[in-house]
Amino acid sequence: MIICSLKSEVGNHINNDLLLGKTIGLVPTMGSLHNGHLSLIESAVKMCDKVWVSIFVNPTQFNNKSDLKKYPYDLKKDIELIKNISEKIYVFAPKTKEMYEDEIKHKNYDFQGVDSELEGKYRKNHFNGVGTIVSKLFFLFKPTKAFFGEKDFQQTQVIQKLIEIENHKTQLVICPTVREKNGLAMSSRNSLLSDELKEKASIIYETLLHLKSNFKTQEFNALINECVNKIDSNNCFKTEYFEIVNSISLKKLNSFSEKNSHRAFVSVLVDNVRLIDNILLN
Repeated sequence: MIICSLKSEVGNHINNDLLLGKTIGLVPTMGSLHNGHLSLIESAVKMCDKVWVSIFVNPTQFNNKSDLKKYPYDLKKDIELIKNISEKIYVFAPKTKEMYEDEIKHKNYDFQGVDSELEGKYRKNHFNGVGTIVSKLFFLFKPTKAFFGEKDFQQTQVIQKLIEIENHKTQLVICPTVREKNGLAMSSRNSLLSDELKEKASIIYETLLHLKSNFKTQEFNALINECVNKIDSNNCFKTEYFEIVNSISLKKLNSFSEKNSHRAFVSVLVDNVRLIDNILLN
């Protein structure tokens, strides 16, 4: 396995691979890898000649400095997990200064509104931070395909806009959400929960499934209120948002229409640990 910490090292490998006509798969992560990340890497291995995994906790996508500080990070463990898939995978694990040089600052993008809904209402400039670091990675790696999880579906739509804005030749590959046995979407943040709260957090996915079964026949607001009440009835749980939106524009919908593709999104604070999830409804 080759592990690089400098962009110049990466550039040397990439230029050689491009000359040889190899397809390059990129899996951008912030580390603290779990089975969700590993499924992205496995997909990349199947679909590409060379696979790179970037491990970088990006400061510009955190609104809260304390959230950044407590974000779990264990590079040694992450590398061992990647090795279990294949020792031929390349890892890029840079320091903040290597990625941002003299100024830790995000760019400002026009993502045509997909960044201002849902997460965008609660995390100012979060997607500008995501766009900034993914842009740096795309220009560095020139990936044939980039792999992201459906759990962060809004993020995937932002990245698709980024690809269009900057004319990257990269194909975005969205892989299905990987879940715990109880249905909880896998997330690095899950490690911050007690076993009891992690088990109770199954209610998030349960309510999404309930909504999927009933959204065509029940009034949206009443159905959402029912789901929110089920979640918030648990001690230490507080729903931040629960919305049904158009799958493409991510604009909120108030009623069912055969013309729309519907997707439900939810964000819940569980003992101040922020968990998000979503599900395609039709």
